[in-house]
Amino acid sequence: MLILFLLVSLVSSINATAMVSRSEYPLSQIPAHGPTTRITIGNKDLAPDGFNRSTTLVDGTFPGTLITAQKGDQFNIEVVNRLNDDSMFVLTSVHWHGIFQNRTNYADGVAFVTQCPITPNHSFLHSFSAQNQAGTYWYHSHYSVQYASIIRTLHCDGLRGPLVIYDPEDPLAYMYDVDDASTVITLADWYHTVSPDLIGTVPVAPSMLINGLGRYAGGPQSDLAVVNVTRGKRYRFRLVQMSCDSNVQFSIDGHNLTVIEADGQLTEPLVVDQLQIFAAQRYSVVLEANQPVDNYWIRALPSTANATYDGGLSTAILRYVGASEVDPTTVNTTAENPLVETNLHTLNSSGAAGTPGYGNADINLNFNASFNGSLFAINNVTFVNPTVPVLLQILSGAHDASELLPNGSVYILEANKVVELTVSIVSAPGGPHPMHLHGHAFDVVQSADSNTFNYVNPVRRDVVSAGIIGQQTVIRWTTDNSGPWILHCHIDWHLAGGFAVVMAESPADTSAHVDPVPSGWDRLCPLYNQDPDPTVARITDTSYA
Repeated sequence: MLILFLLVSLVSSINATAMVSRSEYPLSQIPAHGPTTRITIGNKDLAPDGFNRSTTLVDGTFPGTLITAQKGDQFNIEVVNRLNDDSMFVLTSVHWHGIFQNRTNYADGVAFVTQCPITPNHSFLHSFSAQNQAGTYWYHSHYSVQYASIIRTLHCDGLRGPLVIYDPEDPLAYMYDVDDASTVITLADWYHTVSPDLIGTVPVAPSMLINGLGRYAGGPQSDLAVVNVTRGKRYRFRLVQMSCDSNVQFSIDGHNLTVIEADGQLTEPLVVDQLQIFAAQRYSVVLEANQPVDNYWIRALPSTANATYDGGLSTAILRYVGASEVDPTTVNTTAENPLVETNLHTLNSSGAAGTPGYGNADINLNFNASFNGSLFAINNVTFVNPTVPVLLQILSGAHDASELLPNGSVYILEANKVVELTVSIVSAPGGPHPMHLHGHAFDVVQSADSNTFNYVNPVRRDVVSAGIIGQQTVIRWTTDNSGPWILHCHIDWHLAGGFAVVMAESPADTSAHVDPVPSGWDRLCPLYNQDPDPTVARITDTSYA
């Protein structure tokens, strides 16, 4: 343990000396952390779209520092809490989105499900192996507080960043020439109000940031992100949709994009000219820089009402080497070949798990999502944070649904069974709803906008749209990862309203499956119980709008 601590400290000090503002670097030189590192969560005033506000950031940047690894690497990431601005939440946790955390459920980073939050001036070392995973992932806060059944997260105050695991033997590497920090493109809606003050409202983000920069209506002509390319080369752009709410329509003027990855899973190459990307989804697309040397608009139109590109909103610049440093003059055109999820197929797919046919899995579940005017519910139960993390309850001997809190929101699943889950949007507004399951990727056997089922070669991913009222999605996975895994809508304001359940896989096996639990994890709850979040006292509105 001492050697590991010294290694983390050494690498972290190297990273710290190299860390400066993103704006001081060309994109090809963006600093990145390796898999053994330290990230510091703190507060800082920032104006990524020209509007200055206090934020919650990783290492003082937005988006947070890129974390990179090679397939098979061990991760040792120390998360340090230096939050001190109590206009926002001062407790934190960090979830490594898309990482299965097999045998390390305690490192999943979901406050009140897999751990207690990290208190100010303390840290937690996340040690985990991504095993056979490679692809595009991200990390973000998964801490929420609760007051009178209202939950709020601090993801929307800025704690979000990309994570990439490179595969030296990528079977699709022949399709691209460049895949590095300069080809990671983050998309994020941005709010001008701190999260606690958005309670009781229907939040609308004033801007959509691309690689941490953007503009808002009526604001200054602040800098836009520039992605540089050389004519004749092929680029693997890793698109990371880190928004709290908005889905986006992503395109690059004058260029087709070939999809080769969805949420960490390679796909059969599919040429499109526009992608609808829901919150928390990721895609890798190959762009061939085969157009005349010039500047081209990168577009990420959010799903908010009256969204526009006027004045450079929701845009960045694709700049060919040799082009003038001016704004593009390219024109937006109607997509002729947009991405349709049912056209996506996982590379070398063996088909969906289990016996083909709707309802033919070992475990068949139906979740109906509803809204009562104040809160969301799944099967008529609104998720509320338990006072003791679900994992700690399980490790303390609670193994039956009747024993586990929150009551009615924990579903017990037997080990090594194929689960087929239907998520139906009965009366839940604000869709399409992106559903994310922790601990797994799943096969999408029915997409929300389709009436057909595909058990032969469906796309596999970890975030899927369940659609809007009257629609449903059907997914399958195998329960081969004992522990409690949250399933939730990844629109933060809907998770805030209770749109979640916990899937507890084989609780009787969990103690052995996650052994040993690190001593640092054991200390989190006593520290939290001594130092609860003072922000909760400011929250008095008890309705979700």
